[in-house]
Amino acid sequence: MIDLVKYPVLTEKSVRLIENNQYTFDVDLRLSKPQIKKLFEQLFKVSVIGVNTHRPPRKKRRLGPSQGFRTRYKKVIITIKSGESIPIFSEN
Repeated sequence: MIDLVKYPVLTEKSVRLIENNQYTFDVDLRLSKPQIKKLFEQLFKVSVIGVNTHRPPRKKRRLGPSQGFRTRYKKVIITIKSGESIPIFSEN
């Protein structure tokens, strides 16, 4: 289950969205919105209000004479119930 969530996206905009209880993650391309909602509710024990998805366009990559594409992913913005949080930053 944890393999389906690749990693959290930490950009300037996504950190600003955390104040509104919206978290941004990159997930597996094959997941649908109901599957994503169920996955995050089970994994982080939070109540998911909304799920917004985005599939960015493929980017070309070159390594020497060969050319290929980066792997595809799906970017997800999860809106959770106020008062709840997802521990993104590890506190040591």
